[in-house]
Amino acid sequence: MAAMIDDPGQVTEKQMETWVTDFDSWDVCDGVCSNLFENTSLVWKKIRDWAERDEEFVKRASFALIAGRAWHDMASPDDRFLALFPVIERAATDERNFVRKAVNWALRNIGKRNRKLNRAAIRLARRLRSGDSRSARWIAADAIRELESDAVARRLTLSRAGSRGSSRTSARAARPVSARSSPSPLRR
Repeated sequence: MAAMIDDPGQVTEKQMETWVTDFDSWDVCDGVCSNLFENTSLVWKKIRDWAERDEEFVKRASFALIAGRAWHDMASPDDRFLALFPVIERAATDERNFVRKAVNWALRNIGKRNRKLNRAAIRLARRLRSGDSRSARWIAADAIRELESDAVARRLTLSRAGSRGSSRTSARAARPVSARSSPSPLRR
């Protein structure tokens, strides 16, 4: 409940670090990330910081934030998300279920932003698929299945020449972030 009523503008790095180390389940992690942390000025820093941490739900928080930013942040340029591909690639070998599912969620949401990012995400997924890691191959197969699906192709066709100007975006952009929801992080 606190994550739903706290003011993102008042959240400090110390508060984020205290809370993230208390996460002990995917639903608490994703809820706090999507309802509060994603809307702070520290979000991009925490994505990078937490991706390098070993604690399972701290690492998951990084990728839940990427998934949320990919879905909600209409203003960030493609390069901001492309710069996260090495972070995704490094974490793709993490065999822990809650981490790999969040890594997959992040990759899929980036790939659904527009045509350019869709193609880039599919290329990354194909690279992951050719590796030795069972986790990376699972992430790749699931991401490719969704990113090459007819539903995603239709959604991307609606956008103007690969921009974020789709009907989905326009309707969603008019609502405050707190009223929007990201698609299911994974088929739990």
